[in-house]
Amino acid sequence: MSSPRLRILSLTHVLPDRDRAAAYSPPPSLPDDGLVELSFMEVLFVNRVMPMRRLFFYEGPGVPAFPCLVRSLRSSLAVALALFPPLSGKLAHRPSAAAGDVVVDCSPAAVSSGVKFVEAEYGGGIEDMRRVAGGGSDEGDREALAELGPELDATRLPAPVLAVQVTRPAVGRAAVVAVALHHAVADGHSAWQFMRAWAALSRMEVSPSRAGADLAPPAFDRTPLRYPEADELARKILRTVAPALPVISSSSSCLPPDCLRRTFLIHAGEIQLVKQHIRAQSQTTGEQADKPPSTYLAVSSLVWTSVARAKFRDLAGGDANFLVPVDFRRRLGSPIDERYFGDCVVPCVARAAVRDLLDGGGAGLARAAAAIRDAIRVQPECPVRAMEAWLESLRTVPRVRERFTFTGSSNRFMAYETDFGWGAPSRVELLSLFAMELVLLLGAQDGGVQVTATLRPEHMEAFASNLGRFSGRGDGRRLRIGRP
Repeated sequence: MSSPRLRILSLTHVLPDRDRAAAYSPPPSLPDDGLVELSFMEVLFVNRVMPMRRLFFYEGPGVPAFPCLVRSLRSSLAVALALFPPLSGKLAHRPSAAAGDVVVDCSPAAVSSGVKFVEAEYGGGIEDMRRVAGGGSDEGDREALAELGPELDATRLPAPVLAVQVTRPAVGRAAVVAVALHHAVADGHSAWQFMRAWAALSRMEVSPSRAGADLAPPAFDRTPLRYPEADELARKILRTVAPALPVISSSSSCLPPDCLRRTFLIHAGEIQLVKQHIRAQSQTTGEQADKPPSTYLAVSSLVWTSVARAKFRDLAGGDANFLVPVDFRRRLGSPIDERYFGDCVVPCVARAAVRDLLDGGGAGLARAAAAIRDAIRVQPECPVRAMEAWLESLRTVPRVRERFTFTGSSNRFMAYETDFGWGAPSRVELLSLFAMELVLLLGAQDGGVQVTATLRPEHMEAFASNLGRFSGRGDGRRLRIGRP
């Protein structure tokens, strides 16, 4: 819907182009009826009506005129949809489905409406659009930022799983490419797999000589996930998260009005300092690991202790909990590999005493790292057992917002490499704001990590200050924002 700031120029739908896709990959193997059953990992997200939304800001002399840019994006998207058929389908209610009551309907009838593709214009220039996104010392305009992303209504089935919006500024040559994707059909790894393929196809549209190295065909075979007890587990989860099918309700459909959202960049050198600090502290606490901390572990530990220092300065008793998504692709091994498309993650909870995270002696980072490392390490190798352990943790771990921090995405996802043919994005923003206290990670240029946090206002400034204490400047608001 248009607003005083946003004007809709065109609303069309893109259909998969199977003929052109055949030049890159054989047709994906799907069930004869076109109904793709959700796995026990995917039904957990059926009620996540707030989609995963990603905004890519492009500016500079390499950005083509808007009609040419849109034409390339539409054409390449049509091929990408044929390579990733679930994305042009519908999330549908099917009571007879073996793994529950929800499937991805990829039948010709479901796909015939296509994927919504919105062209829009935002009042002002690219500077105004960047200002909307905010930064480490500026929250930006949350309502206006949301307008730069497409709507994806999944409150009643059947529902689309993908929508695209491309927005130009009223002044200057630039564009924001935004994608909304339902979490029930793809996790973060799969979402970025699709983005890499679409960007590669678009680059070839712009310059046919550019190679399609990112066009490794996705894999849809779910046989390795068909455990004897998986179907019953899926039905159990679905009855819990979506008891009123085909109506979907969710208490986490939008960011609460009493929360702030800000984005920070932690540079590679700062991350190295965090790693060194964890290793040094681990020798003191006796929790030294077999190998140095990864970037993910170091940044997650810094984020968790920064949240704890911001919230619990006057309350050092009890435990704090930190949600960690565990990707099972690497745990299951062949034939599940990096090409597998769908959801293949199971959440788990790291727990630590608040007093340990606040340790005035400086051991908080090491203890946070040990708790996160142990939570991941003790996950059962069988994903069914791991999911059952997660469901059990929901009954035993207090999920009040004062004691629970959600995390999502990963620094492994190199968002700033998303080049559609006119260069790298100047800025990438995540709008998957499904929880009151949430931290999202993205890989940035030169080994940095982008951190997007949503917290209560009284905690945000202290969080920013604690996050920046390894920057050499001691002020989280002075971390470089927006152009890693």
